[in-house]
Amino acid sequence: MRLASAVILILAILAVAAAIFVWSGLYDISATDQHLAPTYYTIRKTMERSVERRASDIDVPALGAPEQVQRGVVLFRDHCVQCHGAPGVPPEPFALGLTPLPTPLARSGLDRSPAYLYWVIRRGIKMTGMPAWQYRMSDADIWAVVAFVRRLPYVAPAGYMAMEGTVIEKKEGRLAVRPADAGRGERALKQYACIACHEIPGMVGPEARLGPSLRGIGSRVMLGGVLPNTPENMARWILAPTAYAPGTAMPALGVSEGDARDMAAYLATLK
Repeated sequence: MRLASAVILILAILAVAAAIFVWSGLYDISATDQHLAPTYYTIRKTMERSVERRASDIDVPALGAPEQVQRGVVLFRDHCVQCHGAPGVPPEPFALGLTPLPTPLARSGLDRSPAYLYWVIRRGIKMTGMPAWQYRMSDADIWAVVAFVRRLPYVAPAGYMAMEGTVIEKKEGRLAVRPADAGRGERALKQYACIACHEIPGMVGPEARLGPSLRGIGSRVMLGGVLPNTPENMARWILAPTAYAPGTAMPALGVSEGDARDMAAYLATLK
């Protein structure tokens, strides 16, 4: 009993000390000052072990076909080089001011498994500036980026510059319509930054709310005062709000039809 009481007391003291530290504002969160070495190590190791655990059961497809690598070059040029740079190509100036700095990927193809790279690209990493590309790239495109990053350690600056000039036409295919998934819709609402403007129950976002709260949206009769509130109309509203309410400040965010249906399915549950 004494040991248990002592442990509880120590934990309580640590919790109070942590609360005092947070509220004191002593820790400098500015991006002009690096993390303390123990802080950086802890965050880094936590991230690595988290990714390794979640990527361990990913089935890796065949990688390295010339067409796949060429597609990866184009995607890397359009979406990755701005922060990570490339052989002979520096990151954009804004990326140099990020904390932590984006990892140069010239060695990542050697140091990280394909499953690890795929998981990071697809799911992103909190509090680093690394976005989740799951809602902006197809799985085939994500694997194409992985295939190129795996090749990157062997690419010299001159070789990269030659590869970067490759132009690949993106082939648009019609996807089979799948049932709406409310669980996926909940994640999509976060990934399309809906929480930046709307309060959504159970989600954490900026305190400044530009749009109305979505609490109880599933029980409302109308959407934007112009459309009956049905899942189909909600998906249409998400895809192109100004088509139905030209004066609305809500922008079209480039949401795919599948994601819009998933988001509408989740919003319908908010009664």
